[in-house]
Amino acid sequence: MESAIDIQAETFVRDLAAAIVAPREGECLACYLDRVLRDAPCDGSLRLSRTYRDARAPRAVALEDRLQDGGGFCDCEVLMNVYWAKSDEMAPCSGARRGSTKPCDLWFRRRRGDRW
Repeated sequence: MESAIDIQAETFVRDLAAAIVAPREGECLACYLDRVLRDAPCDGSLRLSRTYRDARAPRAVALEDRLQDGGGFCDCEVLMNVYWAKSDEMAPCSGARRGSTKPCDLWFRRRRGDRW
């Protein structure tokens, strides 16, 4: 049987985890993944990309297909193969409009077959 402190602790941890992975207002997908993957390791899926889509761009139903077409089969591959930072030192996200999954101007969008 769980005690009240166990339930409080579990609720606290669950709320903290949800806050870490919640997209920020105006944050683009690439900046979101870059920020969250620093604290939450990739689990081999597009779970975080789906979280972003569901919260910020629910009409982007083809997002997963587009990311996979670019070589992003999991969240960390999205940052290795689909979006590349223009600089090693990341500035705050320059913003994305609600409903968009396009990266802000801090990122290059790599197309399959592009060579850098």
